[in-house]
Amino acid sequence: MPTPDPRRWMALAFIAMAQFMVIMDTSIIGVALPEMQADLGFTPGNLSWVFNAYVVALGGLLLLGGRLSDLFGAKRVFSTGWVVLAAGSLVAGLADEVWIELSGRAVQGAGSALIAPSALTLLMMLFGSNPKELTKAFALYGAAAPAGGTAGVFLGGVITEYASWPWVFYINIPVALLTLAATPSLMPSAPANRGSVDIGGALTATAGLGTLVYAVVRAPEVGWDTAETWLVLAAGVLFLGLFVVLQARRREPLMRLSILRTPNLAAANLAQLLLAGAWIPMWFFLNLYLQQVLGLGAFASGSALLPMTGAVMIMMILLAPRFMERFGPKVMIVTGMALLAAGMLWLSFVRPDGSYAVDVLPASLVAAVGMSLAFIPSLGTAISSARPEEGGLASGIVNTNYQIGSALGLAAMTALAATQGAEELGNPTALTDGFSAAFTGAAAVAAIGALLAAVTLRTSQPAVDPSAAEREPERATDTPAVR
Repeated sequence: MPTPDPRRWMALAFIAMAQFMVIMDTSIIGVALPEMQADLGFTPGNLSWVFNAYVVALGGLLLLGGRLSDLFGAKRVFSTGWVVLAAGSLVAGLADEVWIELSGRAVQGAGSALIAPSALTLLMMLFGSNPKELTKAFALYGAAAPAGGTAGVFLGGVITEYASWPWVFYINIPVALLTLAATPSLMPSAPANRGSVDIGGALTATAGLGTLVYAVVRAPEVGWDTAETWLVLAAGVLFLGLFVVLQARRREPLMRLSILRTPNLAAANLAQLLLAGAWIPMWFFLNLYLQQVLGLGAFASGSALLPMTGAVMIMMILLAPRFMERFGPKVMIVTGMALLAAGMLWLSFVRPDGSYAVDVLPASLVAAVGMSLAFIPSLGTAISSARPEEGGLASGIVNTNYQIGSALGLAAMTALAATQGAEELGNPTALTDGFSAAFTGAAAVAAIGALLAAVTLRTSQPAVDPSAAEREPERATDTPAVR
């Protein structure tokens, strides 16, 4: 067994910070949107693209980021991603027109698409030889996601109130500089692999995913039964179909399609997609309920989400690894998704004259426990089921599923909420009806996830011996490495 890197835990802190920042950048702009709309001239219809431009670029380019990580080395791609993220943050902060702002957000998403899969690959390189440490590392990495989401709301409120909206983007720059300074000495190096970059695959994947998200986001405004909605949806499906054709024909594809036949890999990725499709809308509409119905300010709303975030972090870091060792990933994923569904169904009973202590806190804690139980085993199974030399690709696939699940889930629940009155600002009853519908829809997504996980996931098997995986990479696809 190779000697563990003595700096691995410090390196993990920066890897977790990467996850923290990637997720924070999806949420930090929420409170700042009204000021950005006033200063830059956004219309109500295109304001949501401040969020979507980042998510679409991130989700669409993650496969490319994973492939580049495998070809050129995770350490190099990790550093490049931080440079791109810092550049996009500077552009977004300095923007004085709508198209410049959206361009900056897209560049931020591209940088995060390089950071996220390479960070997971670095994590596997540092801890993959020790299954017990690997589970702990996944726990810390996983806890950074909800922490980043809540910190984004909290910091966004503080920055918008006491500084100005450009600083929600500028905050990335010192973090990027610090990480770039630490990376050369902390992160492990791996030799680059020979191969080509599938530009056509990257373009068709990004176009397909972006078009689908655009169609779902626009549908509430133009109507689900209009020709425009269905033509755009058809275009998205066409682009994704072309992506599959290209991957099947290329000698060195962006994504080897046969990787999806790896036991548990596709099932774990489906769990991640549905988990994000349920969790992100819940967090989004819970924040709106706290502010628009209960009347909490941005700072108070962010503070109200801290117990949920604390529960997620405690569960992921302290308890989930022990449960994983005892029960295996399948039981954890099914139980976690079921609890997440139960928590959100409980949230669907929110009242126009409700209170935080009764209507929000207990249900949100149940949902947080469910998220904590399901996230780590589904993430770990999705990544460690792949061959070691395809760690970047596996990381890119699972990150893509999580981000696209987030975007599609939020867009779908936004449409559902709008049909039930969530757009009637100043009307607590209508708003509550809309938010309740969104919570119910998200609960249904989580429940479907639990059912599919129970059907598609194989019972856990003994962990892969990392040294054996290196000697016989073709066999590493047959057995999941996470218990």
